[in-house]
Amino acid sequence: MPRPHGFTYEQRTDGAVAITHQGRAACTLRGGRAAKFLAEVESGDAQLVMARWTGAYKFGNERTAKNHPRNSGRR
Repeated sequence: MPRPHGFTYEQRTDGAVAITHQGRAACTLRGGRAAKFLAEVESGDAQLVMARWTGAYKFGNERTAKNHPRNSGRR
């Protein structure tokens, strides 16, 4: 599974945290969620943490789902 990349975050003056992925807004966290995110991003791999918080990470089953008979022929 490739490592996540392209995420950045900005802490705003009102305490909110804006997370972007490749220059596009991914999510905005406020209040307690923003504080929890900041604590987690400082203590771990920042790219992986931001991918998890935005839901923009791979689970590893995409190829299996792509090859499922229900999903074939819809392209």
